[in-house]
Amino acid sequence: MKRSLIALTALLASSVTLAATPWQKVPNPIPGAPQSIGAFSNGCIVGAQALPLASDHYQVMRTDQRRYFGHPELVKFIQRFSAQVNNLDMGTVLVGDMGMAAGGRFATGHASHQTGLDVDIFLQLPKTRWTSAQLLRPQALDLVSANGKSVVASRWSPQLYNMIKLAALDDEVTRIFVNPAIKQQLCLDAGTNRDWLNKVRPWFAHRAHMHVRLRCPADSLECVEQAPPPPGDGCGEELQSWFKPAKPGSQSNEKKTPPPPPPSCQALLDEHVL
Repeated sequence: MKRSLIALTALLASSVTLAATPWQKVPNPIPGAPQSIGAFSNGCIVGAQALPLASDHYQVMRTDQRRYFGHPELVKFIQRFSAQVNNLDMGTVLVGDMGMAAGGRFATGHASHQTGLDVDIFLQLPKTRWTSAQLLRPQALDLVSANGKSVVASRWSPQLYNMIKLAALDDEVTRIFVNPAIKQQLCLDAGTNRDWLNKVRPWFAHRAHMHVRLRCPADSLECVEQAPPPPGDGCGEELQSWFKPAKPGSQSNEKKTPPPPPPSCQALLDEHVL
């Protein structure tokens, strides 16, 4: 139970106010042709778009944090994906953090989400739309058992399986990060068509949401793409390694200094902030 609370605290860390990074001082998207620049965990974006906050298919959480900006391709993905979910009568998509107006590093909550190509989506599909108060202070539903080795059966559903699979089948999606226990359940539920599981990657936390990442747009020449995942469905030894105890000395609590931003991103900061 303690680990579950810690994980959910990390998930909602964006509600905690810490010292702002320079990127948080950029209130509006930087004008120009849309360009994702740098790596997902060290980059920025020109020409970001705000996700429209009014939609019949999705609702945006924590709008007071202003983390609902992204590359136009990300906006189109959310609109496309949520419409598909709605057409299947699965419920309303709950959209969490995308990125800031110019991308860049958050003070808290994420290492990635910096190039306008990442979005967090809650693993809940409410049939009744949430109130404004619920959206501002959303209650995450922890799907993972206290020991971290399985999902909570009463909270798992075919709709969640289908929602994750639907996102993975989108051609623009390259990775979906979920908790290892959720990935394990997807492996158990999948039938013979398992190619889409390759995109679903186990990662720490992610007990109540999926983190969806799009490919670098073809015209974003400075966008740094990730290497493709290893071949296969990722349901074998690779997945089981996440459930093994960490080796002594393999983890460090030492806080790492973030790398300097790419030159193009630094130039944007120099022009618009510093």
